[in-house]
Amino acid sequence: MKKEFHSTKDNKAPRAVLIGLALKDQTVEKAQEYLDELAFLASTLGIETVKTFIQRLDTPDKKTFVGKGKLEEILTFVHAEGIDTIIFDDDLSSAHARNLDREVEDLMIIDRSLLILQIFAMRAKSSQAITQVELAQYQYMLPRLTNLWTHHSRQRGGVGMKGPGETELETDKRIIRDKISLLRKKLKKIETQSDLRRKGRDKQVRVALVGYTNVGKSTIMKRLSKADVFAENKLFATVDSTVRKITMNNVPFLMTDTVGFIRKLPTTLIESFKSTLDEIVEADILIHVVDVSHESFEEHIDVVNKTLVEIKATDKSTILVFNKVDNFVDKEYPPFEDHPPATLEEWKESYLAKDNNSIFISAVKEEGIEELKLKIFELVSDKFYKIYPNHHSFAYNQLWMNQGGDWAEKLGEDSDTEEED
Repeated sequence: MKKEFHSTKDNKAPRAVLIGLALKDQTVEKAQEYLDELAFLASTLGIETVKTFIQRLDTPDKKTFVGKGKLEEILTFVHAEGIDTIIFDDDLSSAHARNLDREVEDLMIIDRSLLILQIFAMRAKSSQAITQVELAQYQYMLPRLTNLWTHHSRQRGGVGMKGPGETELETDKRIIRDKISLLRKKLKKIETQSDLRRKGRDKQVRVALVGYTNVGKSTIMKRLSKADVFAENKLFATVDSTVRKITMNNVPFLMTDTVGFIRKLPTTLIESFKSTLDEIVEADILIHVVDVSHESFEEHIDVVNKTLVEIKATDKSTILVFNKVDNFVDKEYPPFEDHPPATLEEWKESYLAKDNNSIFISAVKEEGIEELKLKIFELVSDKFYKIYPNHHSFAYNQLWMNQGGDWAEKLGEDSDTEEED
């Protein structure tokens, strides 16, 4: 078996080169942006990126993903610098992995999906998340067994026989299929328990935070719930869904912080995390958080929207929250060429303020949080009073219409929270 993912010859942090392709209809600059994100993913696992390589091709090379000349250039650099890891920004086919194994000998070859799976494995805390990640890992591994097991050609017994007569590769495949079957049964049992918990919330308004990874969802959750929610400037800082019960002026609701989305998210993870994504599907209101300081924030919005379409969660009242306005640096985006927004008021006048459900905030500096609370309360109370019409109060309506900013302040003062079991 190949050496362990995290190990190096001298037990130091792994050093890697990153490989990407600028395919047809894609610029080299966009390919570099993807590699920058890949480097961030690698750093989350403690892997140091030494150099990136990009090759322009219409399609990946059938044998080794990159062309022969580019591969020779990469290997020359890798051997000269003592690099131990090569990371590809796309998934490698079985043929790619097999051919690359022959070329790189003792180097560790990792593709984007494996990197993300390792991060999820590191971040998973609950029994459900751990089971989901383990299932996704085995599903990833199964079609790649030929490359992971270098000893598969040796026979255990007579050719064509079962049991002792199987090759080691066939035995390993059978073991992993059995493991996948057991994990699916275990996950189904956990999901049944999760479904029961969710059914117990049928009479409660549910709000879900969604967005690209590392956009500040957990920090927003912290500001809104006043609870100790883990937040870190790393990709996939949280994998498990976190649910908090919040009360704003006697109107209770549940808020869920869900796992972040990302470009090229492994399909095995989407399948395995279906039950976690059900928190989004069953929510009444979505808070779509966007890191507006990222130069590709519009593409990130598209990634999230496409994922929501994929899981059939587009029929929700949605608040579009543009976070990190304090970090925005104008890079000559066409709409901002003359006068990039510098204040919250200017952001509200920008082309991004498409409707009344667009909010601009800095979660770290707590700017715009009160306005976000107002918008959440507006949607939550509407849902709440439809469920419990007898709770509707004329006094609340008067307060809502007459108090303005004071009402927002009151929401902040009266907000209460507790963790959902």
